[in-house]
Amino acid sequence: MATDSTQTVILDNSGIRRALTRISHEILEKNKGLADVVLVGIQSGGAYIAREISLCMEIIEGERVPVGSIDITLYRDDFKQQAPHKSVGKTDISFSLEGKRVVLVDDVLFTGRTIRAALDALMDHGRPCCIQLAVLIDRGHRELPIRADFVGRNVPTSLKENVAVSFDDQQQPVEVVLEK
Repeated sequence: MATDSTQTVILDNSGIRRALTRISHEILEKNKGLADVVLVGIQSGGAYIAREISLCMEIIEGERVPVGSIDITLYRDDFKQQAPHKSVGKTDISFSLEGKRVVLVDDVLFTGRTIRAALDALMDHGRPCCIQLAVLIDRGHRELPIRADFVGRNVPTSLKENVAVSFDDQQQPVEVVLEK
């Protein structure tokens, strides 16, 4: 739990569970079920959130939705600035994206630059029918015209603040904090 006085817990574990359950229902409603739906989480927090959404959807529908993860390091517009310090992660998409309804998942949506990089990376893996965006937290401050289709919680922030999602050793989301 957050103990520093400059941190405020936005969502505790129960709040995260409720948000992910709601997002799961909204994805199922918008897509009229699981047909051709796949989840792709952005490494690393988005990948963890995508797995949790998949588990929620399996409980609701009784069927598992394919889940993959994508590393966007090489697609970032600031890669050259971070190259000596940034390690490249692993992309794990073991299914075809051709004609699929891809739900791209991230933990926190901020400027939109991570999502732009993820869209570029996804297109290198196939041509989906459509791409939808699900995020646990939308904190605003977009620099690109990107909007989430499914949002767990909108949290207006200042540019000086940060939103952090904490995960435990099993990569389960534990809490979301606003750092001032």
